Amino acid sequence: MGQEILPPSGGDDDNIQPVDLKAALEQRYLAYALSTIMHRALPDVRDGLKPVHRRIVYAMNEMGLRPTSAFRKCAKIVGEVMGNYHPHGDQSIYDALARLAQDFSQRYTLVNGQGNFGNIDGDSPAAMRYTESKMTAVSELLLEGIDQDAVDFRDTYDESNSEPVVLPGAFPNLLANGSSGIAVGMATSIPSHNAHELCDAALHLIKHPDATVEKLVEFIPGPDFPTGGIIIDSRDSIIESYRTGRGGFRVRAKWQTEDLGRGGYQIVVTEIPFQVQKSRLIEKIAELLIARKLPLLEDIRDESAEDIRVVLVPKSRSVDPTILMESMFKLTELESRFPLNMNVLSMGRIPKVMALNEVLKEWLDHRREVLQRRSRFRLAAIEKRLEILGGLLIAYLNIDEVIRIIREEDEPKPVMVARWDLTDNQVEAILNMRLRSLRKLEEFEIRKEFDELTKEKGEIEALLASDDKQWQTVAWEIGEVKKKFAKATEVGRRRTQFADAPEADEEAIQQAMIEKEPITVVISEKGWIRALKGHIADTATLTFKEGDGLKVAFPAQTTDKILIVTTGGKAFTLGGDKLPGGRGHGEPLRIMVDMDNDQAVLTAFVHDPARKQLIVSTAGNGFVVAEAELVANTRKGKQIMNVALPEETQLLVPVSGDHVAVVGENRKLLVFPLAQVPEMSRGKGVRLQRYKDGGISDVRCFAISDGLVWEDSAGRTFTKNRDELAEWLGDRASAGRTVPKGFPRSGKFAG
Repeated sequence: MGQEILPPSGGDDDNIQPVDLKAALEQRYLAYALSTIMHRALPDVRDGLKPVHRRIVYAMNEMGLRPTSAFRKCAKIVGEVMGNYHPHGDQSIYDALARLAQDFSQRYTLVNGQGNFGNIDGDSPAAMRYTESKMTAVSELLLEGIDQDAVDFRDTYDESNSEPVVLPGAFPNLLANGSSGIAVGMATSIPSHNAHELCDAALHLIKHPDATVEKLVEFIPGPDFPTGGIIIDSRDSIIESYRTGRGGFRVRAKWQTEDLGRGGYQIVVTEIPFQVQKSRLIEKIAELLIARKLPLLEDIRDESAEDIRVVLVPKSRSVDPTILMESMFKLTELESRFPLNMNVLSMGRIPKVMALNEVLKEWLDHRREVLQRRSRFRLAAIEKRLEILGGLLIAYLNIDEVIRIIREEDEPKPVMVARWDLTDNQVEAILNMRLRSLRKLEEFEIRKEFDELTKEKGEIEALLASDDKQWQTVAWEIGEVKKKFAKATEVGRRRTQFADAPEADEEAIQQAMIEKEPITVVISEKGWIRALKGHIADTATLTFKEGDGLKVAFPAQTTDKILIVTTGGKAFTLGGDKLPGGRGHGEPLRIMVDMDNDQAVLTAFVHDPARKQLIVSTAGNGFVVAEAELVANTRKGKQIMNVALPEETQLLVPVSGDHVAVVGENRKLLVFPLAQVPEMSRGKGVRLQRYKDGGISDVRCFAISDGLVWEDSAGRTFTKNRDELAEWLGDRASAGRTVPKGFPRSGKFAG
């Protein structure tokens, strides 16, 4: 790398140390990345919370803001969180707090808010000095046992206090409320689910620890979003998403038609996909309406109050509501995809993408550990109390002696310890006893408490000694949560439904997204294309660039597909609505499709899927191709006829009737049955007529019963019936006979 560059000397340079920039950056960026992953963006799999949410809930608990207590100003709560636990901006803390109170953001709110906490239109909450809040029953469940050594605590940022590393989490919060966040090099996105279903799956997992994701999906069919909606994914794709921890869910708005009488109707949207702002959604639809991208829609109105009610008015009563809504789903956020990326902190330390069963298993293991820790804590408390009760009983049995020692001895403590072999705690309890406790009744109560605690101690010891009993207790606790959030309750009922997307005609939906208007498509010799408004009969008035002229012009609709075939045997497709306007000379086709420079436009026409075409090369080879095969979905187009220069694709004529008439440049005519020409989707074709030299001049399909018709240069029409054509009738690939009298000099069937 060359010589190491040192900073300029001057001043106190004793402490300056040269550092390798690459190593320093790597070290610092890694520290930043880890901090973001661990302490900001990813939730803990056990309680489903990020640090800021955990600190908010814990601070509210410390402030005594229980569901039954009074509300407190959010500014006070934010101040407590910021001052004691979370050294970040007050606005970021308040945003996180407000989100926990929004019933359209959280499936089960952790904060009970009073005041303006924002709305589904995307409006912000009121300032924290105006709003008030307290905990909900869900927060209480998350904190249950926090004061019973259920979880580890660590020092806060200034070491003046302590905070929980994780909450006890009696509620399956990670999956119930979901989470989303962007860290460094990784992100998380978890939708919310139904608590009742999660509890059912967890109970099944306790009984069958090896249960597969397929089995768990029987209990948890999919997400349950706060805003409802309808999930239209197949069961297989949902299982796959849950199995890998990655995937997504397509969510649609819920709608129904309202009959307005006389055959008229309107569509009412009552639920929209999760995290879609209603006001922005309506703005977007209005913009599409003005841009004429929604030709089936007449108007949109927002009639929402507390509930969502967005009214869509169709253009006419004949509009199919399913096709209208399918076109809306394609173009707007009435259908959105919620990504699934179950990237969480496993064991609170390791970020990894987990499957559904792994997430539930870690939560259950955490619940069991919390149960063990709470049980040990209770056991220690019982043992301490039993020790004191034992001392008090000795005091009652020897009450007169105790009183004498206390009255007469200067140091009663050691005397009592020596006399009855008491512990320090027991003596302290006796000395602190109140005189009113000397009633006879008290001894009976102490004995009763002693017996009850001894029994409870035995039960806890049995619990700690048995895995089965521990899982039974965890299952009982989950059962209690399930009762509280059962589907029969208003908060627990499933909001998001499942359905298959209706089978609608793709073609019809595409048509529904384009305003139908008449146009005239004009293509010049040099390959410039434009679409003039309306159907123009007189093409003589069209102007072109110098040295250019008209190649082809035909009427169409904006909803039509325009097929363009080149001399190189390629077919391209353009939408009638995508063509450049009629002002000026249009645009070169080569900008719009990938046409080779040595190829020119052979012809262009409006696509008719029911029609077939006879495609012929200069050498006289040809085959029948269905027009549906000519449609190309990409810029590259579709190779239909295989030709190599100097040979080119020369003719494309619609197939009709039962015979083919071919004229060569040698002015020989051959008529043969159409059945002799094969139908293919791609190829070189078969020989239609044999030539010594030269090639094909023209070809026409016709019905032999109607006879062969042609026009001469003077515009006179000639018809040859079957009998008159007898000498030209033959088999495909014959040489044919010289054209009949009156056949145009041009060698074409049309003058």
